[in-house]
Formats: sequence, structure tokens, C-alpha cells
Amino acid sequence: MQQTQSATASARVVAARLAGCHTGCVWPMSTLICFALKEEAAPFRKVATRRPGVITLTTGIGRANAGKSVREFLAGGTLAPPDLVLTCGFAGGLNPDLKLGDVVFEIRSGGSRRESAQTKSGEGLEPTNVGCYEKLVAAGAKPVKFFCADRVATTAAEKKKLHDETGADAVEMESAAIHAVCAERGIPCATVRVISDTAGEDLPLDFNALARPDKSLDYGKLAWAIARSPGKIGALMELQKKTNFAAKQLAAVLARVMTD
Repeated sequence: MQQTQSATASARVVAARLAGCHTGCVWPMSTLICFALKEEAAPFRKVATRRPGVITLTTGIGRANAGKSVREFLAGGTLAPPDLVLTCGFAGGLNPDLKLGDVVFEIRSGGSRRESAQTKSGEGLEPTNVGCYEKLVAAGAKPVKFFCADRVATTAAEKKKLHDETGADAVEMESAAIHAVCAERGIPCATVRVISDTAGEDLPLDFNALARPDKSLDYGKLAWAIARSPGKIGALMELQKKTNFAAKQLAAVLARVMTD
């Protein structure tokens, strides 16, 4: 009974906080925008300085880091809880129709599988969520289904397997934890990501093997991997260009969303 009452109370808080989104997510509203990496956030941070009420947070890679960072931020007590949390950054394409630089999003209306599936069309959203959905679409973002993984999907074969097994369109590594923390506190949350590598693309290195236990990149291991395979340098430079392009595309869409 206590859990049911708590869930009902959280739902009421979400509805109240999203009431301002009923006709279109009107900014300025207090928004926490989470990125795993500073490289993902850099283009948007230039925009965020001109947006009142917008705070960016770099969480680190993976569920554990993301959940811990957001939980600590919300528990800090120096600011009122945000009206909205966005979990942003790069995503790998699982759906072959998604291209480099496509900005994709998911708004979870509720916890059931049926509600989650309906968010791709917008038909199953609560009325208070419809405005945010429409604003993201108008800004050029595409509604998709995400899968939150525990490792980087580095090969086309691995991405195809994930697509076949989960039915997801894109893969990332933080959003499930951030959504869970926000759900505990009744804070609306949406995932907005950009495709940085497509479904048919192999990454030049297995970045899982180059990670420290906290999932940050071990630059010593990276240097050794490059020394062993100098032919990968060109592909790594190309990947950097792609991720820079993707980050700018994401920043542009987020800026449009926050412009009334």
C-alpha cells in the first residue's frame, strides 16, 4: 500500500511539473541536461550560457556513474529540483535507417511496455507530455526506442544482434539510470541523443578493452593500441570528425527546442 501511495504521489508531481508543457514545453523552465562526456556537451554549453534556468551536468560513462552523479546533484540542496531532466549525448545506431547526425528521442509516459512502445508515435502519451513530444519533433528530432547497454557496441554485428533481440533503434549507456533516479523523485525525464555511429559501422577500436574500471578511457591503453595498429589512426581521426559533427547537430536541436 505504501509503495502504491508513493507511486501515485510521484505521478501527481510529474503531472504538475509537466503542466507547463501541455501546450509546448515553454522555456525558460528549470532544466538539467546530462551528458556522459564533456565532448558531447561542449557545443551545447556555448548555447546554454544564454539560456536561463538551464544547467549541464557531466556524469561519466555508464549507468553507475550516471545514476550516482544525478542522485548527488539532486541531493545537493543548493538549488530547487529541476522541472525537467534531459539525458543527452551520443548513441549508436541499431536501426539501419538512422544516419550520422540524426537526433533521436524517447519520452517515457509510464512504466508499462505498452506505454513505452506508444511513445514512438506519441499516441500513448499523457496530455501533459504531448507538448514536449511535439516540440522535439518540430526541432528535427525523431522518436525512437532506446536500449541502455552495459558496454559499447563496437561492431555492426553486435549492433544487429542488439537490434534483433531488443527491437531498439539506438543504444546508449546512461539513460536508464537517470530515468530511474528521476522517477524516484517525480521529475519528468526524456532521452535526447544523436547518432554518432551507424548500425552498419564498425568502430576502429574495441573501446571496452581500453576502459578503466570506472569506464573512463585509459589513455595509456589507447596509446598502446595505436602503437600496435598505427593503421587505425586515420579511422580514429575520422571518428573524431563524426563525433564533433554529431555533437553540433545535437546542440542545434536542443537550442531549437528551448526557443519559444
